[in-house]
Amino acid sequence: MCTHRPTCPTADSPDREAAHTIASHPEQGWSLLCNALVLFDDTGELLPGGQIIAPHRPLTTV
Repeated sequence: MCTHRPTCPTADSPDREAAHTIASHPEQGWSLLCNALVLFDDTGELLPGGQIIAPHRPLTTV
């Protein structure tokens, strides 16, 4: 799917969130990356095969 040079990381790569955004819907809270990853504003992810990656925001300390 990616036509960028250098090629974006695949959806199963650890750095998958570094892929280019091809569709952004901030009003709905999600973006589609060129590696077919759906990235949500809460840092959750939906992989192309349907696997869910839970939100992984860093915890804040008081």
